[in-house]
Amino acid sequence: MDLHNNMEFELSGNFIPNISNSDKLKIIEISSDSVVIQMNNSKRRGIFPLDSFQYWIKRKSLIFIEQEKKTS
Repeated sequence: MDLHNNMEFELSGNFIPNISNSDKLKIIEISSDSVVIQMNNSKRRGIFPLDSFQYWIKRKSLIFIEQEKKTS
């Protein structure tokens, strides 16, 4: 999956790093080796190595929330 800023993910119950008891997170910044995230129940940001973040996606611990495109 190609990751980019502002992508949102729903957290499943097996997402171990969920210390803020959030149900969603958003990618704030992404680089070639890390992902900065913001959880919806926290004012703090977290950082994951890119391969670790993709591991959580593959395990279906992070489920991408597809945003409907608005048409004008």
